[in-house]
Amino acid sequence: MATGTVVDVVMPQMGVSVSEGTVTKWLKNVGDTIEADEPLLEISTDKVDTEVPANASGVLSEILVQEGETVGVGTVLARIGGEAAAPAEPTPESPKQEPPPEPPKAAAEPEPEPEPAPQPAAPAAPPAPTEPAGNGHAGNEHTFVSPVVARIASEHGIDPGQLEGTGRGGRVTKRDIMAFVDSGAQAPPTTPEPSPPAPPQQQEQRPAPQVPGELGQGEQIEPMNAMRRGIAEHMRRSLDTAAHVTSAIEVDMAKVVAIREKLKPEYEQAYGVNPTYLSFVARAAVETLKDYPWINAELRGESIVTHSFVNIGFAVALAGGKGLIVPVVKHAEGLNLLGMAQAISDIAERARTKRLTPDDVQGGTFTITNPGSFGTFHGTPVISQPQSGILGTYAVVKRPWVIQDERGNDAIAIRPIMNLTLTYDHRLVDGALAGQFLHDLRERLQTWGESDY
Repeated sequence: MATGTVVDVVMPQMGVSVSEGTVTKWLKNVGDTIEADEPLLEISTDKVDTEVPANASGVLSEILVQEGETVGVGTVLARIGGEAAAPAEPTPESPKQEPPPEPPKAAAEPEPEPEPAPQPAAPAAPPAPTEPAGNGHAGNEHTFVSPVVARIASEHGIDPGQLEGTGRGGRVTKRDIMAFVDSGAQAPPTTPEPSPPAPPQQQEQRPAPQVPGELGQGEQIEPMNAMRRGIAEHMRRSLDTAAHVTSAIEVDMAKVVAIREKLKPEYEQAYGVNPTYLSFVARAAVETLKDYPWINAELRGESIVTHSFVNIGFAVALAGGKGLIVPVVKHAEGLNLLGMAQAISDIAERARTKRLTPDDVQGGTFTITNPGSFGTFHGTPVISQPQSGILGTYAVVKRPWVIQDERGNDAIAIRPIMNLTLTYDHRLVDGALAGQFLHDLRERLQTWGESDY
């Protein structure tokens, strides 16, 4: 139960490369009682959306970070505890309020000093400057102007070094600049030179503004959350990094369909898992990748890094198209068909219920995306960096298909056909290698037998 002890709830470290997170939803209100390990809030990072459990039992006494706010790792989000939460605030604030009055005093004292300081410095300055060589001895002083004079001269496109100063030691003053402007004289020809760089800067800044203009009728706006920003950055970086090429192949899934129909009742009753077509393709892909290490590899600079293991990422779409996350099944080479089906079901469920950890979405060596579950039959996925390939699986559709009968004659039959695509990084994987991989993957699926369970 609640005690007088105050416990801070902080933004957790959600992965080595994650430095901040966004509070998306508070599941409890101030004054609510909460038990340890009970979900307290939801946060979003560029890696994962997840729930943060309470780290203590008690009453939620204070919420310090509101929904929609993004803060760094370690920031105190809330406090659980009794009345002790109130006095905890003034103590850190009081020392912060004391130092501010001191700096203003120190800063106010040096302000009058700069005025007399330039006076003794004036005679020592002549030998040092040599820039305005064409202005004679007087020009040596012209380059020394106050910030105010420099700003005014810049606004009017005037080079102070071209004017005769009336100030002490021959300095150019504000009066000299304004007199020059009032006289209507033209600025020296040396000043137009800085203007040419302006057009390129303006061109570079054109794509930068991302603030939408005035909304029209029927339009509305919402900010991108941390996950969507992460997806946008990652996809753009992948296209800018890898040389994307996509190859496709058609697969007769008749044997897989027959085996799935046989296994489905047993798997669902005994293990509570559905052996989807995706689990068959993933199992066959793992076996095929063993023969094609470069498709399961990555480029690091000018080196090729291969792996003795296969960590497969599965793209999972969140409800309402609000995001896409790619949890990873580690060491998939050690899983049989049942193990693969259970692993896919587990990570998909945890992704949709926001129970993934950062470790669940890291370390992938190859990715499979399954838009076929929505009925699509073709696509060109984007590679997940730094991987070299991503396999697309599509809808199983009954189509007329040319087969050979027992006499070796061609015949037309109705077959369940699935399209598979392999998008690969052409910097490492050539078209021939990708084609061979798809060919062998198709053979495994079309000749699936009892030993492949």
